[in-house]
Amino acid sequence: MGDPADGTYTRDRDAMWLGHAWVDGRKKDADVTALARRLKDTGIRDLYVHSGPLEHDGTLPKSAYPRARWFIDAVHRELPGVRVQAFLGDVLANGGPDGLELGRAGTRAEVVRSARQVLDTGYDGVHLDLEPLHSGDRDYLSLLDDLRAVTRDRDAQLSVAAHQIDPLPHLHSVAGLFADHPKWWSQKFFGQVARRVDQIAVMSYDTARPLESTYGGYVAQQTSLALEVTPPTTHLLMGLPFYYESNPSHWGHAETVAAAVRGARLGLSRTDPDRELFGVAPYIDFAATETNWKEYREGWLRPGAS
Repeated sequence: MGDPADGTYTRDRDAMWLGHAWVDGRKKDADVTALARRLKDTGIRDLYVHSGPLEHDGTLPKSAYPRARWFIDAVHRELPGVRVQAFLGDVLANGGPDGLELGRAGTRAEVVRSARQVLDTGYDGVHLDLEPLHSGDRDYLSLLDDLRAVTRDRDAQLSVAAHQIDPLPHLHSVAGLFADHPKWWSQKFFGQVARRVDQIAVMSYDTARPLESTYGGYVAQQTSLALEVTPPTTHLLMGLPFYYESNPSHWGHAETVAAAVRGARLGLSRTDPDRELFGVAPYIDFAATETNWKEYREGWLRPGAS
């Protein structure tokens, strides 16, 4: 696969997905202090803290995040310059009996209202994760347009968790014939999404790759495909698997942080090595191991970081 180019290390623009415990009352001041110690001297500048899920009608009970204001204030105090975004998600119905119906204008309006609600609480942005989302969904693009108007008015961030991109043209269409869960987006649709948001984070894990080498190569390809259609004004992030599972969709021995970081650096090297708005995004804090953190630091932070 070759070697990454010199200089393809952190731009100090990374993000991290956090679990719900940070906003529901389970975490305390000492936990924030420990988190701040962990994140010190990394490139992590955005925290996507799970604050939902959204109800299927798009509403968001305030009871879902009773300690959000405490956490936001604590992060701003302990980690100046780090933003806290409300990670909001739900399962999409996609024609089934259960889930959020993006095709309903009233539901989309409620999602926008929920975004205003979390911004009123003090969050620095909204991070949207709606799955499984079919490539080409025009209702999703319409929702992003409406959300962007709100976040821009509040000087807040709009970010999304994105499906992987077709490794082969039209593979998303073929895969849709055999599976209800859409695995990939077309590169064109990915670009349409990227142009509507401030940050787009690729869920570049759960790839079913059986070997560390093939997983790293896949992440390199995904990084290149994403860079090709993400405007330089949109912040692109590649997800890192900060968890271990062993099943057909995620072989933990193959999907390592080291392989993902190397793949991201290779894709960056080949496609746009000088891209400034680029980073990686560990998923997720509560499952992370010391090995995950070590590989992130050694592979992505500048040489000499520990």
